[in-house]
Amino acid sequence: MSDDDPAHLRTRLGRNLTYGLLDSLGRSIVIGHYDKRTFPTEAELAKQHSVSRSVTREAVKMLCAKGLLSARPRQGTIIEPTTSWNLFDADVLRWTLERKFSIDLLRHFNQLRVAIEPAAAALAAEHASEGDLQAIHNGVARMEAAERGQDNTLDADIAFHVSVLRASNNPFFFQFRDVVNTALRSSIQFTNRIKGRTASVADHAAVRDAIVRRNPERARVTMQRIIADVLVLIEGAETPKKRTRR
Repeated sequence: MSDDDPAHLRTRLGRNLTYGLLDSLGRSIVIGHYDKRTFPTEAELAKQHSVSRSVTREAVKMLCAKGLLSARPRQGTIIEPTTSWNLFDADVLRWTLERKFSIDLLRHFNQLRVAIEPAAAALAAEHASEGDLQAIHNGVARMEAAERGQDNTLDADIAFHVSVLRASNNPFFFQFRDVVNTALRSSIQFTNRIKGRTASVADHAAVRDAIVRRNPERARVTMQRIIADVLVLIEGAETPKKRTRR
């Protein structure tokens, strides 16, 4: 079966044709595939990907909602500038991170984290339920298990940070979990390569202890320290490149 065979194209897009087409088009837009060409019409997209017009229309609508495309009278569907893309959307962030490694993007992400996660930790110290506290305990326990090779270090670290966001009992902070889940995978892998080791379990346990002891200020400071250390690593990685360009 050739790559151009309609049945093969359907299989390649996956079982859910709309989301398969969404992922294919979104990734193509972000990597610049359409930078020097006109974005295809819905009819052209349907033919190229061997899907129905309704599938194409729905995928284009979803890309418009994510800020990547816009449909304008007499202009058709056009690609929006990167400043219009919704980086809080997990798909857009994932495509952007997959496009190419960017220290700038990691720095911007961690600057956002340092504005949100310490505040979430402080709120967790005030409002966390027993179930929330258990989830935070489990996050640290997973990190400890990962140190012994019994869990995945990335998944354990992310589980801890998401549990703190949830424990804040602020729905807006908890909505940040998808961004954390997606972007932390790149951020943690990058910083671990620089440090030559995984995240400090002791530092994360200190956040847990402050939350359990209902000490908001201590929880804020200890979480802030974790993310500030990441920013220092990122800035340190940038410095040699800046010196090289001089």
